[in-house]
Amino acid sequence: MSSRFTSRLSVRLRATLAATAIVAVALAVAAAALVSVLRGSLQDSAAADAARRAAITAELLVDGSGAGTAGSPGLAVDPDVVIIGEPPTRNVLVVPKQWTPSATYTVVSKPVDTAGGKVLVQARASLQPVATALATLWSVLLPGIPALLLLVAGLTWLAVGRALAPVSAIRQELADITASDLHRRVPVPPAGDEIARLAATTNRTLDRLEHAVVRHRRFVADAAHELRSPLAVLRARLEIAPPQALTTEALTDVDRIQRLTTDLLLLARLDADEPTEHEEVDFGQVAAEEASRARSRTEVGVSLDISSEIVVDGSGEQLRRVVANLVDNAVRHARTSVVVRLVRCGGDAVLEVDDDGPGIPPEHREAVFDRFTRLDEARARDAGGSGLGLAIARDIAVRHGGTVVVVDGTAGASLRASIPMRRGVPVSVDAQIRSS
Repeated sequence: MSSRFTSRLSVRLRATLAATAIVAVALAVAAAALVSVLRGSLQDSAAADAARRAAITAELLVDGSGAGTAGSPGLAVDPDVVIIGEPPTRNVLVVPKQWTPSATYTVVSKPVDTAGGKVLVQARASLQPVATALATLWSVLLPGIPALLLLVAGLTWLAVGRALAPVSAIRQELADITASDLHRRVPVPPAGDEIARLAATTNRTLDRLEHAVVRHRRFVADAAHELRSPLAVLRARLEIAPPQALTTEALTDVDRIQRLTTDLLLLARLDADEPTEHEEVDFGQVAAEEASRARSRTEVGVSLDISSEIVVDGSGEQLRRVVANLVDNAVRHARTSVVVRLVRCGGDAVLEVDDDGPGIPPEHREAVFDRFTRLDEARARDAGGSGLGLAIARDIAVRHGGTVVVVDGTAGASLRASIPMRRGVPVSVDAQIRSS
């Protein structure tokens, strides 16, 4: 198994496979040793039994107790014992017997000096009990070893899973922590092991991260707040100054800076997750008012298709910013027209803003919601955008339980904002919404 493949497996599975493999090797070695020792022991036992029989027969031959009468065997010979050679005496009658060679017997030979001469006593013992014992052992080992390996794998899987349960809890908690809830911490296991130390180190890292983010947000909020007063004074002075081209350009720049500071303050409040007062908002009226507001590009016409009685729960001021940012973005990039459509779709209020501009390439449909992100086309044409409008619109929609996405439009860009409607409003569909 290659290291690249094993690296894709989970720690739990790798530990289970490793433990099972180690136990399998150990059991294989133990089984081979057990079979070898048992076979040798049983064969030695059979050889000892054959030697005992040969010794008994040899003792009878030496004592002559096997003498008998003529016409009858003079020695009662064990069926598994043969005597090779005939003593010259007539008092001992030995019946010679020959065996057919067989691998199922072990044979022991013993030379004996009798009164009548030298003979060779051979005794045999069956090896069938050895084969039977080994077959019984294999019948136990063959199903037993796989069953034992399955048991080891199951117990290892459970044990490693229980040991890694704190790691899963830490991972899940880290996955749920976002920039808006850095106050959360991962659970620390009660055992003082490596996992507990990892959790403690993770929490200390989150402490430092939270402190750095809080300082950053406070800096942004303080800087934006401190800029508002000087900008307001500068704007007032420029407005009362004698009209000239430089004054007009300066007023335009001040206006952009004021919008930027306002956006930064709003982002700071959104990032700080400040609680907002939720109220009943007539989303249709808000959308109509913001879409009808005069804008700098008077050559772009804005048409409305607003359904009535679309009520949501939320902050009227923030929802107004959603509509304003989406319409401002569309007007900024449109060629001649913008269409603002608000309908009910299921339990959501769906706001669609379409323009006939160059559109948004599919590969940039998520990037446009990043802060300070402006496409090259926008940089070439935009005279007032800061790259924060769509990011603010999505953040507000998310805080209200909805979202803002880019969908396929008929001509240029099409942005869709979905906001859950107020509970108690009948669920219906006012218009066919294009699938995204």
